[in-house]
Amino acid sequence: MAATNGQAGQIPVIDISGSDPEVEVAKKLVDAAATYGFVYIKSQGKDIPIETIDGMFNLSKAFFSSPIEEKKGCIITENNRGWSGMHSETLDPKSQRIGDFKEAMNFGEFVDGKAQQPLPPSLVHHESELDKFHTYCHDMMLKILTLFAIGLQIDQEAGGPKWFSSRHQGGPSGCTLRLLHYPSIPTSSDYQPDVDIRAGAHSDYGSITLLFQRPGQPGLEIIPPSFKTPQRDTGPTAPWTPVPVSPPGTETDPSPPILVNIGDLLSHWTNDLFKSTVHRVVFPKEGKLGGEDRYSIAYFGHPTGTTILEPIPSPMVKGSAGTNGTGVKAMTADEHLMSRLKATYLGLYRDGEGEKDTKVASA
Repeated sequence: MAATNGQAGQIPVIDISGSDPEVEVAKKLVDAAATYGFVYIKSQGKDIPIETIDGMFNLSKAFFSSPIEEKKGCIITENNRGWSGMHSETLDPKSQRIGDFKEAMNFGEFVDGKAQQPLPPSLVHHESELDKFHTYCHDMMLKILTLFAIGLQIDQEAGGPKWFSSRHQGGPSGCTLRLLHYPSIPTSSDYQPDVDIRAGAHSDYGSITLLFQRPGQPGLEIIPPSFKTPQRDTGPTAPWTPVPVSPPGTETDPSPPILVNIGDLLSHWTNDLFKSTVHRVVFPKEGKLGGEDRYSIAYFGHPTGTTILEPIPSPMVKGSAGTNGTGVKAMTADEHLMSRLKATYLGLYRDGEGEKDTKVASA
C-alpha cells in the first residue's frame, strides 16, 4: 500500500522523570521537535500513573463496545465534542475512496470536575476518572512546554520557562481528550487493503499531542520532515515510515512510552523551527486481513483561546528560517483553531450547504 523506509528508530526516547539534568533534557526535546516533530516520552509512571492509563483504556473499550444507539446520543457537534462513527471522518480526501476506518469520542475541558457535554451511559458514572485523566494530561503538557521554553532559551524577563505554560492555563481552551478505536474489518465488508486506511494523512491542529498506545497494536506512520515531498505528497508513493509502539529499549517497560508530536499551531508559533509532521494510521501489513482492533488515546493541547500568537522571545526562534519570516501572524489561539475546524467540519459551519466532509486529528 505504501512506500516505507526504515528510519523509525530515529525518533528519540527522552526521560523526563527527573533522572537527567533539566537543561540537558530541554535541549534534547527542542532538538527532537525541530528535527522530527515527534518524540517518545518516558516518565516511569511519575507524571501519569500506569494504572490510570490502563484504566482509561478499559473505559474506552467499554464505550466502544456499547450499543450504537447509546453512542448516537452524544454524536459530535460543531464544538468538536462527542462521538464520530466509522467513515464519518476523511482526513485525506484526495487519497481516500472512503472515510477513515475508525470511531472516536472527544471530550472537551471539564469545569469543577464536570463534563461540559452529554456523557453516554457507559461513561456517565466514570466522570471523575475522565476528569482526572484529562488533568494528568494537561499537567504533562505544561511540563513539556516548560522544558521547551528552557530549551529555546526564552528571555527571562519575558517569562522564561513559564512563557508557554502560562499561556496554556487560566482560561477556556481547545484542549481535547480523544478516545480512538480502529476495529478489525470483517471479510464480508468492501474493505480494499491496497487503498483503504484507518486514519488518512494529516497533521494536528494545536500545540502538542500526547498519544497513548497499547503493545502489539501498531499502525502509525510518518513522513519524516527530512524528506522533501513534492507538493505535500501524502499518497502511496510518499516515504511513509513506521513508528513502533515500543521503540528499541522500551519493549519490557510496563507501559509503552507516550508519543508526543508537534501541532500546526506550535510550528507556526515557532516560525517553523518545530516541525508539525504529517502522519497516518494504516492496517498492519502482518497478521490477518483487516487487522486486529487498535485502541489509542490522544490528548490535543491548545493555548487558552484568547492567547495571541505573538513572536516568541527566543534567539533560536528569531533565527529560524521559517516560512513565516521574522513576524508570526498575530492571531488568537481560538482564531487559529476555528480556521482549521472550518476547513475540516465544512458541513457544520456552512449551515448544511453541501455534504458534510469531516476530518479531525487522530492517531
